[in-house]
Amino acid sequence: MKRRIMWTSFAITAVALLLFFAVSAQIYYNDSIQYARRYLKGYMAVFDETRAAETLDHAYAAQLSERLNGARVTFLAPDGSFLADSEDEAEDSRAQRPEVADAIAAGEGFDVRVSPTLGESFLYYCKQFDGCLVRIAERTQSFWEIVLSSLPAVLGFLAADAAVCLLMTYLATAYVLKPLEELGKEAAYRKKIRAAVPELEQFAALINKMNEDAEQRVREIDEEREQVVKAKSSKDEFIANVTHEMNTPLTSIRGFAELLASGVLEGERQKKALETISAQSERLQSLVASIINYSEIDSDDLPTYDVDASHILKETLAALAPEIGERRLVLLSEVKEGVILDSRQERVTEIFGNILRNAIRYNREGGSISVLLTPEEFTVSDTGIGISEENLGRIFDRFFTVDKSHSGKNGGFGLGLSVVRKLCRKQGWQLSVESKEGVGSTFRIRFSKAQRKN
Repeated sequence: MKRRIMWTSFAITAVALLLFFAVSAQIYYNDSIQYARRYLKGYMAVFDETRAAETLDHAYAAQLSERLNGARVTFLAPDGSFLADSEDEAEDSRAQRPEVADAIAAGEGFDVRVSPTLGESFLYYCKQFDGCLVRIAERTQSFWEIVLSSLPAVLGFLAADAAVCLLMTYLATAYVLKPLEELGKEAAYRKKIRAAVPELEQFAALINKMNEDAEQRVREIDEEREQVVKAKSSKDEFIANVTHEMNTPLTSIRGFAELLASGVLEGERQKKALETISAQSERLQSLVASIINYSEIDSDDLPTYDVDASHILKETLAALAPEIGERRLVLLSEVKEGVILDSRQERVTEIFGNILRNAIRYNREGGSISVLLTPEEFTVSDTGIGISEENLGRIFDRFFTVDKSHSGKNGGFGLGLSVVRKLCRKQGWQLSVESKEGVGSTFRIRFSKAQRKN
C-alpha cells in the first residue's frame, strides 16, 4: 500500500510539474517574442534614412549589424528584391517572406521562423522607408529549443519530486496507517476496538459489527450443531418411546387374543378379555392419532380468523368438570369476556385442553386449579407434584412425562405439552412455565399484540 501511495503521489505531482513547465515555457516564449519585437523597433532607429538606395551595400549592412550587437541586417528594394545582407549574399527576392510582404503592404511587418538560408530561428522586423525596405533579424530560441534547454532542470525537479514523495509517503503512511494497523491487530483478536482518530470511527464500528456478526454466526452454528446432537437424540428417544407406548397395548392384545384362540377362557373371563382387547385397541388408536396430529401441525397452513377464546375456555372447563370433580379439585377461574384472538378454533381448543388436562392429571387429590384469561395472557396454576429443576427444560419434549406412572393414563402419552409448544410457536405466542417440585406449576401464554382483537 505504501508503494501504491508513493507512485500515485509521484504521478500526480509529476504531471502537475510537467504541465506547469509546459505552460511556463509557452509564457516565457511569448514574452520573449514580445520583448524582442520592442527592441527590434528600437534598433530600427539606428538606420540612417537619408542614405541613398545605391549606398545600401553589404559593407553598410555589416557596419549596422555591428552597431546592433550582431543583429542581422538586410536591405531590400521597394518591391522586395535583394540589395544587401550582413550575413547572407543570396540575391533571390524576399518579397514572399511574411514580414516583407506586410511591410510592402502596411509599412512594417513581423515574423518568427527558421531562416531557409541560414537554418536558424530568427525574429524578423521589416520597415518601409523612401526608396527601400530595411529588415532587422535577431536570433531567438524556438518553443521546442526552450523546452529542450530546460529539460535538465525539469529532470532534476522530477528527481527531487520523487525523493520528496518517497519521504512524505513514508512519513504520512507511518502516521496515517499506524492507527489502521492497530485496528487490524485488535480486530484479529476479536476485541471491541476503538478508533484512535475520529476519521476511523465508522471503520471501527464496521469492524465491531463484523466481529459481532461473526461471533453470532459461530454461536448459531454451534447451536445448530447442538440442535442436530439434540434432534438425533430426540429422534432416538421418540422411536424408543413410540415403541414402548405401542408395545404395551400390542402385547396385551396379542396375549388375550391367544388365550381366546386357545379356548381356555369362558364366560365372564372371556368377556373381560374381549373388553381388555377393545380398550387396548382404543389406546393404540389414540396413540397413533396423537402422533399424526403432532406431525400435521407443521404443515398446517390454513388461514386464521377471529376466535372467541373466552367461549372456548368456558366450554373446555365445562367438559372437564367431571374429571375435576372426580379428583375433588377446587377450580378458581377468572375469564374475561370477549377475548378475541386471531387463530383457529381447533388450535385454541387444543392448547387450552392440553394445559388444563395436565393440571388435573398431575395435581394432588383435593388440590386446586387457578385459571386466568385476559386479552394479554392465558395462565393455569396447579398445586400438583411440580417439576424438578433438571426436568423443567424437557417438559415440552415429545413423550416426556414428569411422572411415568401417568403415561398413557386417560389418553396421555407425553405429547400434550409438545403440541402446545408447537402451536404457540406457530401463532407467535410466548409460552413459559414456573414450577417447584412438590408445590405445583404455573403455565403462562402471552398473546402477541398483533393478534389481539380487543
